[in-house]
Amino acid sequence: MAPRPAWKGYLKLSLVTCAIELTNVVTHAEKVSFRILNRKTGNTVKRIYVDAETGKPLEEGDEIKGYEVSDGDFVHIEEDEIEAVEIESSHTLGLEGFVEKSSIQQIYLDTPYYVSPADEVSQDAFAVIRDAMAAKKMAGLARIVLYNRERPVVIEPLGKGMVMTTLRYDDTVRQPGTVFDEIKAAKTDDEMIDLAEHIIDSKKTKFDASKFDDRYEDALLELIRAKKAGKKAPKAKAPPKPSNVVNLFDALKKSLSAEGGGKAGKSSSKAPGRTKAKAAAPGHNRHRSHRQHRSRKSA
Repeated sequence: MAPRPAWKGYLKLSLVTCAIELTNVVTHAEKVSFRILNRKTGNTVKRIYVDAETGKPLEEGDEIKGYEVSDGDFVHIEEDEIEAVEIESSHTLGLEGFVEKSSIQQIYLDTPYYVSPADEVSQDAFAVIRDAMAAKKMAGLARIVLYNRERPVVIEPLGKGMVMTTLRYDDTVRQPGTVFDEIKAAKTDDEMIDLAEHIIDSKKTKFDASKFDDRYEDALLELIRAKKAGKKAPKAKAPPKPSNVVNLFDALKKSLSAEGGGKAGKSSSKAPGRTKAKAAAPGHNRHRSHRQHRSRKSA
């Protein structure tokens, strides 16, 4: 069964408009979920609104949203009043400008949605906008009202459709400097960086999302199966604690050997320049040539 659209409206590029619908990229339907039970009776429980002053539960329909304008003073807002708030982005994704997707820092990217034409009539206009962006290798910037909030978004081609990613507002993003400024500057050793590069080369791979299993989910299912069968909960295996690095250079050499990069030679008293190391052949041969260079220099 096709997933239910999260939003329906229009995509607009200047005077070109087409009907579109958004579909959630991420689904949590198959994930383990728990219900809250009464420990004594085993019955499920439900949450109810309780008046903070009287302690009495509210009857159905008695609750209303309120915005606090001053201490204890609220403006009452009805649901239909919120639904009546309409701005252009409530129904239309107007492409306001175009950028290279790589120019948007990852810290601003939020939630992705698939974008597809909502009907057959819209497919031609949709394809024109999609293919034009693909040809120019650009992504479009727009705004949309989702879940009672206007959000900036970026839209880019993806196969026969497009993908829209909501963006975080600048004032909601903690800038890197507020955290990274506390990191002390370190003078890195060229030879150690070269060893680390060899390790990276030996672990080079291609991204394949299907290879990532939810191991925590699997452990939860194992727990559930054990409890259902009347068995004791399986004992968790504590992961090995990483040892403190006493000698970073030795740790890098051992890591390289463990990753199949060959045995690292003895370190020289002086680290060779990175220019010569870069000129060596990649992979294991490059590392061996680097060791031979150090050996000749030591001799």
